[in-house]
Amino acid sequence: MTKIAFIGLGNMGGPMAQNLVKAGHDVTGFDLSDAALKELEAAGGKTASSAAAAVEGAEAVVSMLPAGQHVESLYLGDDGLFNQLPAGTLVLDSSTIAAETARKVAEVAAEKKIRFMDTPVSGGVGGAKAGTLTFICGGEKEAFDQAKPLLEPMAKNIFHAGEAGAGQIAKICNNMLLAVLMAGTTESLAMGVKNGLDPAVLSEIIKQSSGGNWTLNVYNPWPGVMEGVPSSNDYQGGFQVDLMAKDLGLAMDTAVGSKSSVPMGSLARNLFALHAQKGNGGLDFSSIQKMFAE
Repeated sequence: MTKIAFIGLGNMGGPMAQNLVKAGHDVTGFDLSDAALKELEAAGGKTASSAAAAVEGAEAVVSMLPAGQHVESLYLGDDGLFNQLPAGTLVLDSSTIAAETARKVAEVAAEKKIRFMDTPVSGGVGGAKAGTLTFICGGEKEAFDQAKPLLEPMAKNIFHAGEAGAGQIAKICNNMLLAVLMAGTTESLAMGVKNGLDPAVLSEIIKQSSGGNWTLNVYNPWPGVMEGVPSSNDYQGGFQVDLMAKDLGLAMDTAVGSKSSVPMGSLARNLFALHAQKGNGGLDFSSIQKMFAE
């Protein structure tokens, strides 16, 4: 059993923390939402009134926050946790943020002899609840070896991508491709339906043909075709359009910085930004199907 502080108990962080509790760890969580705190308590975890209180006596800290500024605010500065945590503490940040932000936080952690890794995840809310997330880790090998047993109750796959920031680079590469696949899948389904095809039949044909891909095979975006996915629940739950748009923004920043050509990624970013501007930011990203089905 490890004493773990978990900061950020939202749609992803809450289920992740609960899986750590189920695995027998001593978990103390903090979130700005009272409802999120109560859910962790109901699952057998403990809660604290602040992040600083949550990490008291913790051997490891896990954070899952919306954006880079939240991560910097939590760990850096005069009031940051790095001024409170003792040397040797393992810190795992599963937020999706810019690689340079992850490297900045890792550099300060190293100065204080704190073991920090960027550990963004793939798998969505469903994966968080089921404990089948993919963790993509950036940092020192020694920290990765220490972190792996703590990540296993939340994970199906755990990868060491490289040094600090590498986890973030790999994550945004994955999400950029995911956005491209979702956009292509939704426009293909819409074209087929507009020409008289049954979306379920067309989906099965493409699944068994060369156009098969993850968004179609396990996350079908057409309402009613597949059970248990957001498209069959009015696009509620899952991975929000606003979050996909944020990740695509990170991908574009990375492309500019590395002089990478990403025409498909750029188009996907524009499509999801437009979809968000139409008031769909809180829906699952598969709701971009609505843009092509109209």
